[in-house]
Amino acid sequence: MDKRRKRLLYQCTHCGMKENDVLLGGFARATVEALDDVELGALEALIGVPDNDLLNWILGKVAPDPAHDTALLKRIQDFSKGP
Repeated sequence: MDKRRKRLLYQCTHCGMKENDVLLGGFARATVEALDDVELGALEALIGVPDNDLLNWILGKVAPDPAHDTALLKRIQDFSKGP
């Protein structure tokens, strides 16, 4: 795994809020090696989002900001719903 992916995996599993660590970290563990550069950029952009906003976006409680309303966020939302 390259440095960018390792750093992202760490950041996704150490967000600040345990709920985000579980949701975003679980998604990252399952997919980070297969993400392309655009998807990695979208994931990196989510790292700077305030914890409560990110959690509400992932759970679908609040519509995400247009800048973060990406196909990757939709994949994270689907992943968080489980099988």
